[in-house]
Amino acid sequence: MDMDTSLSEIQNLAVAVSTPARVGMPGHRPAAAKQQWRRHHDESRGARPQSVVLYTTSLRGVRRTFTDCSAARAILRGFRVAIDERDVSMDAAFRRELQALLAARGRAFALPQLLIGGRLVGGADEVRQLNETGQLRRLLDGAAGQDPAFICDACGGVRFVPCTGCGGSRKVYDDEEDRVLRCVECNENGLVRCVNCCS
Repeated sequence: MDMDTSLSEIQNLAVAVSTPARVGMPGHRPAAAKQQWRRHHDESRGARPQSVVLYTTSLRGVRRTFTDCSAARAILRGFRVAIDERDVSMDAAFRRELQALLAARGRAFALPQLLIGGRLVGGADEVRQLNETGQLRRLLDGAAGQDPAFICDACGGVRFVPCTGCGGSRKVYDDEEDRVLRCVECNENGLVRCVNCCS
């Protein structure tokens, strides 16, 4: 190094040398190494990719339910498709939505539940069976693609962020009425869906 090297340049170099490379970790790849994942539909026709919706829970209170949700998620990620995962433990609206959907079809409430292109496929057992017979690949044909190691920078893969309107407190002050009101932008947990990965 020559004499004109500033102290900040030396410190930056020391930090760069002492910081371990995190290239192999999901979500920590250099920008140049990120790969654009292809869509499984014909974009020249302008067709919209079919949606893949998975209702799950992140609560581990019932081990079987949690492991079934994890297994269904892992199977779908293996196909490298974009999943709209709806965690019923994070938002009661998802639970009501799923209850109405299952009640209309005469089914009992159970998790996980998979919908492909708006059509109810079923729970964990159906997903496993379709995967083993190879039919799940055909059903997912036309779904949008996504890197299975993708982790959203905004929410960390949780798919929810604290409400910006109330800061997650579920309360906002109304100047006109001079009182505190319930925030209408967020759910019962003070959360809103992440716009980066759940759009």
